[in-house]
Amino acid sequence: MNNVTRITVIEDNEAVKDGLALIIGSQQRFHVVNTYTNCMDALKNLKKDAPELVLIDLELPGMHGIEGIKRILRERPHTTILVISVHENGKLVFEALCAGASGYLTKDTDHIRLLNAIDEVLSGGAPMSSKIASLVVKSFQRNLNTPLSDRETDVLMLLAKGKTYHSIADELFISVETVKTHIRNIYQKLHVTNKTEALKKAAKDKLI
Repeated sequence: MNNVTRITVIEDNEAVKDGLALIIGSQQRFHVVNTYTNCMDALKNLKKDAPELVLIDLELPGMHGIEGIKRILRERPHTTILVISVHENGKLVFEALCAGASGYLTKDTDHIRLLNAIDEVLSGGAPMSSKIASLVVKSFQRNLNTPLSDRETDVLMLLAKGKTYHSIADELFISVETVKTHIRNIYQKLHVTNKTEALKKAAKDKLI
């Protein structure tokens, strides 16, 4: 079976699991080596199955899919992971991507898009459903409704990097007194009283 990609499916809904296996297995370039309803069984057979791609759900019985992704990659670092989940929760999406997933699809993805996504992820791409991609893009966009001026934002970013008042002054070609004034204004605008609170608020509101 040269040039045939070995694929494992981990999905606790039997009908969805079998449906995915049927769609993927209908393509000569793919071979579904096994399907599982939980991560533990998949991990037990990981060496024997030797999948090049694992299609995994997140909300699974026993071990959560996020932990499953980490464990699979710990044992087989070159395995490609593609999440397919009902969840469009930003936190879960990022945890999955940070754990090592290369793509994230929602379960309403149609058959053609699913097969294209598998090809894409195996070619080094990062396929995502449109809603998921939108979440990812938004997370990288700075809040345009910031109460801070451009210079105050610069000061706050340098503070976040651990710079001292003197080094901020040197880097921005302003006096230390001006830096202190900017920081007072930042605290006032963000309704905080110290650097730690300011940085927490800035991260939460995506101001830097």
